[in-house]
Amino acid sequence: MYFNIHASMMCANFGNLEKEVRDLEEAGVDYFHIDIMDGRYVPNFAMSLYDMKFIAGATKKPLDVHLMLEHPNNNIEMFLSHLRPGDIVYIHPEAEYHPSTTLQKVINAGITPGIAINPGTSVESVLELLRIVDKVLVMSVNPGNAGQMFLPYVGTKISTLLDLQKSMHFDLIWDGACSAEKIEQYAPMGMSGFVLGTTLLFGKKKGYAETIRDIRNMEFK
Repeated sequence: MYFNIHASMMCANFGNLEKEVRDLEEAGVDYFHIDIMDGRYVPNFAMSLYDMKFIAGATKKPLDVHLMLEHPNNNIEMFLSHLRPGDIVYIHPEAEYHPSTTLQKVINAGITPGIAINPGTSVESVLELLRIVDKVLVMSVNPGNAGQMFLPYVGTKISTLLDLQKSMHFDLIWDGACSAEKIEQYAPMGMSGFVLGTTLLFGKKKGYAETIRDIRNMEFK
């Protein structure tokens, strides 16, 4: 069973970011997950356009860029100009008056379009957008900070999205408080990828390569 591993780079050691990228690449991550926060849509600042640009230049692996920005349509071209085909951009539908217009800009740039769904966002409210995106980032925690606890009620939403992806043909990626137990439970159900942060990958005694090898060697029922 194969699923993608997305390394949450806001959790990396920025004292030597180039080495972090190299070590994670060698360890076998599939995507570098870039969290961009503006301090308005979420109450925090995280990575910047220039962090994203540096990582894009340091690896041939694809990026998945999570834009936690208010009105991303105003400046999304700045991000798209540094990305390549195969990279993903997620927007939050609530952050935009007309999210489909913003998603069309992503599509026109040759970048894979996606939406991020917050714990408090109903599936019904984004149903039409699910028809035009290729990737859906489902948040199991409230956006804005690493190290949060999993919100159990999100499990029902994930089950609904897993059913919908069969007919709407999008990939579903887990983001937030992702443990080995969550991978063991949801990978067999059809989850396409998992964003790994401080819960499982970063700040541990084990190296990246050993951690990812252990994940790949998990036995699923």
